[in-house]
Amino acid sequence: MSSTASGKNGTWRNWGGNVAARPAREVAPASVEELAAAIRRAAEDGLKVKAAGSGHSFTSIAATDGVLIRPQLLTGIRHIDREAGTVTVEAGTPLKRLNVALAREGLSLANMGDIMEQTVSGATSTGTHGTGRDSASIAAQIKALELVTADGSVLTCSEKGTDEERAVFAAARIGLGALGVVTAITFAVEPIFLLSAREEPMPFARVLAEFDELWTENEHFEFYWFPHTGSTNTKRNNRSAGPEKPVGQLAGWFEDELLSNGVFQVAQWVGRAVPATIPAIAQVSSKALSARTYTDIPYKVFTSPRRVRFVEMEYAVPREAVVETLRELKAMIERSGLRVSFPVEVRTAPADDITLSTASGRDSAYIAVHMVKGTPFQRYFTSAERIFTAHEGRPHWGKIHTRDAEYFAGVYPRFEEFTALRDRLDPDRLFQNDYLRRVLGA
Repeated sequence: MSSTASGKNGTWRNWGGNVAARPAREVAPASVEELAAAIRRAAEDGLKVKAAGSGHSFTSIAATDGVLIRPQLLTGIRHIDREAGTVTVEAGTPLKRLNVALAREGLSLANMGDIMEQTVSGATSTGTHGTGRDSASIAAQIKALELVTADGSVLTCSEKGTDEERAVFAAARIGLGALGVVTAITFAVEPIFLLSAREEPMPFARVLAEFDELWTENEHFEFYWFPHTGSTNTKRNNRSAGPEKPVGQLAGWFEDELLSNGVFQVAQWVGRAVPATIPAIAQVSSKALSARTYTDIPYKVFTSPRRVRFVEMEYAVPREAVVETLRELKAMIERSGLRVSFPVEVRTAPADDITLSTASGRDSAYIAVHMVKGTPFQRYFTSAERIFTAHEGRPHWGKIHTRDAEYFAGVYPRFEEFTALRDRLDPDRLFQNDYLRRVLGA
């Protein structure tokens, strides 16, 4: 599937293949002016408007039967300000292209997620994040934003503007597409640096017992736990003075392509055909990845290819609740008779000040559960979600969940601040769709 995540006969599909929509028309504006005109025309025709990036969300956040805005012509770097340490990029720029372009200029983002297929606006609008003790999500690295609102006017905002601009900035960095269509983003960047990655297997019990130390002692700590086993694969990324020691091409192909994607793909096929074999396969998978260390520029350490298609649910729980939450998740899987062939991913983020960020106002830990595309995931995800919500978990806006506005009003102290701003910027709900109606209320 192409990165535009489109399909035949006017049907739009997301990357995970679990969401489809048939927009009345698609528009790919080549300028902010063309986008503003398309928004005004949609309003005149009584059609809703949604912008879709690369379709990497597993929710229907970008689905519409109205006008679908495609941002692929709004790409590239607008401006680099070395003195201020910022770069301004067009909203449709894929993270992959941004990372490569910045590296050429000797610059880098401080932190990023592990997938870089998304557009910058799609990734930030849904709260995409990596893992970090001190450095937060991609949206938390935004310094200014430009967006076209429901009346077709162009609004720029930053933390330095008027009260209204600051209110917009607090919300629009993770705006869910509810406040307008983002056209450009200014990110904080810094001179490119090296990261040393240390990947090694570690018993699940030890990771839980030592979680606080592992988190405290590393700038970026994450781990994957393989259900039905007592094994994890841990990854610690820390800044390094060098020298550069990238993963060799052959070793990289063997570890990242053959083991992480190829063997994994075969394991998923076998697991789907014969679910009873999954625990045995998990034992093998959990031991397939051996320890390794390497040092490289950030995007080559933070990101990795994901060839196996999956669906995902991820919740942010308060960081201090993560060990207890994981113990409950393990007990639930063992009790349930479920066969889970995909590892559980655990990451962290510091508290931030973005209204609807999953880390808004609290240090957070992320627990992500996955199922391979096409396998029934409801029972597993429902049981996991019950555990996450008992800990006041906040679901990732772009991943599967069943929460609604009433729930969010309880777990986001500033929820009403967001909905009041939406009332001001989009009173007629031009940017509404079924998903936003559920999560923000009508």
